[in-house]
Amino acid sequence: MRRTTLRAALCAALLAVVSQTSAVAPATALEPGGHGDRPCVRTQRPLDAQARRVLDITREAKAELRLNSVEVKVTLDGREVLTDALGESMTGVPARPDMHFRAGSVAFAHIGTALLQLVQEHKVSLDDTVERWLPDVPKARRITLRMLANNTSGLHDYVTDPAFLKELVPHPFRQWTPEQLLAYPYSHSFWYEPGTSWSYSHANYVLLVQALEKITGMPIQDFVRQRVTGPLGLRDTRAGFTPDIPSPVLHAFTSDRGLYEESTFWNPSWTTAPGAVITTHICDLARSAEGIGSGELLSPRAYRTLLNPGTVGLGGGTARCPATICLKQTPAEHFGLGVIVVNGWILQNPSFSGYAAIQAYLPSKRLALAVSATKTATTPDGNQAEVVAARIAAALAPGIPLAIG
Repeated sequence: MRRTTLRAALCAALLAVVSQTSAVAPATALEPGGHGDRPCVRTQRPLDAQARRVLDITREAKAELRLNSVEVKVTLDGREVLTDALGESMTGVPARPDMHFRAGSVAFAHIGTALLQLVQEHKVSLDDTVERWLPDVPKARRITLRMLANNTSGLHDYVTDPAFLKELVPHPFRQWTPEQLLAYPYSHSFWYEPGTSWSYSHANYVLLVQALEKITGMPIQDFVRQRVTGPLGLRDTRAGFTPDIPSPVLHAFTSDRGLYEESTFWNPSWTTAPGAVITTHICDLARSAEGIGSGELLSPRAYRTLLNPGTVGLGGGTARCPATICLKQTPAEHFGLGVIVVNGWILQNPSFSGYAAIQAYLPSKRLALAVSATKTATTPDGNQAEVVAARIAAALAPGIPLAIG
């Protein structure tokens, strides 16, 4: 589960903007650079020197971190450097690049980009308050779409609420509704007046999804497929709200409940709103990193907003909100509109129920990294996919650390 630190809450520097077209292709089209129908398979041997270096770093990290599996895909200037999978999905079943895993908060990056498309088309404003679509939300007249998308509403995060955890931990197969999830933050006073600070809350995206469905008149999975995953060619990135994962499946294991156990089919309905719970594979994750991180589907102005929608300078502990929750947002490390910006890298880093992953893109080098990792009983705590990605980044982009605080 994500924590309210920049390691996992942002579980989640401003960049020169690369000019991009604002046109969005239909969902059935494939943009240039998309992998489309190409199979997600290991890079053909023999490997060149750069690919061997990345593979060696990944192998060493897998052994040191005692990971069950590591999947990796790296592209540079749109060219594949390496695609590979190490370790096992299950005992005796080798991991493969085309195996599907849960991608959690990567959906927030897609939703943020889709929202900005509506803004650049003048269909909504980020500063529209949500009372028009969600009149029953507390402080609906003061909470804007921007605040939901960039985590400045002041709502508590139900994922860190002891009352929620008391119910979630012993019942990993429970199906949750948005109303049940939102009851937890609604039972607390706001951390701060909306828009005046920053704190991570899953409740923000549950509400944003509800608002977007009313704005567009379509289910969120259809809206995002039409606007983002379709144009980017993410054919194997799918939304759902049940424990099902499309085959082939990368299995997950965790010690979250004190016993090392399989968690592959634990119910993910608590993680966000229906239709925004996604699965993917490592090739789609790398393409997502590139497409979102480059602003491929956005105008230059919208891309600037993606990277800093007004969060820089917010946060910091107060008498009402401790510094461990109201985290200081700095130019070097801050939350954007569904993405995280770290030293110029644009990323998302899902980690829950035994799955850990990261997608990261460095515009200055056109470098895309995607890593997925699963655990053994002795794997250290935390998102170890971040650790693997940081080591690869240090080799390919020295001096620009992918270091999430």
